[in-house]
Amino acid sequence: MLGRKRLLADRDGYLRRLGIEAEPPSLDLLFRIHRAHVERVPYETLWIQLGQVWGVSPAESVARIANQRRGGYCFHLNGALCELLLSLGFTVSRHVGGVHGPAGPSADEMSNHLVLSVSGLPTTSTPNGVWYVDAGLGDALHEPLPLVAGVYEQGPFRLGLEETSDGVGDWHLSHDPSGSFTGMSWTTEPATMDAFAERHVSLSTAPESGFVRFLTVQRRDADGVDILRGLTLRRLGRGATHSTLGTKAELFDALTDLFGLDLSLADPAALQAMWDRSHAAHEAWESAGRP
Repeated sequence: MLGRKRLLADRDGYLRRLGIEAEPPSLDLLFRIHRAHVERVPYETLWIQLGQVWGVSPAESVARIANQRRGGYCFHLNGALCELLLSLGFTVSRHVGGVHGPAGPSADEMSNHLVLSVSGLPTTSTPNGVWYVDAGLGDALHEPLPLVAGVYEQGPFRLGLEETSDGVGDWHLSHDPSGSFTGMSWTTEPATMDAFAERHVSLSTAPESGFVRFLTVQRRDADGVDILRGLTLRRLGRGATHSTLGTKAELFDALTDLFGLDLSLADPAALQAMWDRSHAAHEAWESAGRP
C-alpha cells in the first residue's frame, strides 16, 4: 500500500512540474505532455559531474523529476516519461535506439538511446495510430512525430523519418544539420530497461565518454534550444546567442534560472570541484586556439 501511495504521489508531483492535470489519454494530452516535458525537465548530465551514481530505474527517475527538480539523459527522461504515460492509460513501448554521427548508423551504437512509441491514437493522416515520442534527445523533438515516413519541421529544425532496411534498425530519424547529432536509428521490437543497463554504465563512467568529460545541459522549446556544454552557452533558433560563462556564479545561475535545476541538495564541495574542472578545461580549450 505504501508503495502504491508513493507512486501516486510521485506521479502527481511529476504532473505538477509539467503544469498538467491527470486526464484520460488522448492525442492532445500526449502533445501537451511532450511539449511541457522538454521545456521544463532538461536533458542534463550534472549528476555525472557531481559524482552522483544514478541507475536506470524508471521509478527512481520519476521520483527525481517529481521531487528534486532534476532531469537526466535519455534513459532517465524517456524512462520516466514512459511510466508517466502508462499511469495515465496510454499504450507505450520502449525501443532500443542508437544515436550516430556523420558516419551513419552502426550496430555498435545501438542501445545508446531509449526510444518510446505510443500507439492507439489514430488520426486521418496517421491511420496506424502510432507516434514516435522522445524527450531524451536534447535538441531534437519538441512534439511527438507520427510514425509515418516524411519530413517534419519543428521550430528551427527540419527532421526526417524513414523506414530502413540497413540491418541496424527499422526506423531512422535524420536531425537538422544545425543539431547536435546526425541521426538516430531504432528497432520496433519492444525492449525492457535491462537492454540499456550495461551501456548506461559505460556512458556515465568511462573516461572517454563525452558525458564524463563535459557538463551538458539542454532545454528545448517551440522556437529553439538552449545548450550548455562545458562553460559555453548557446541559443539556437529564435534569439540565437553565444557566450562563455566566466564565473562560478554565472554557471550556477544558468543551471538554476535558465534550465530550472535545483542545486540545493548538491554537495557544495562537489559543485566547487565541478566548476574547477570546467574552468580548467575551458582555459585549455581556449589555449589550444579552438574557436
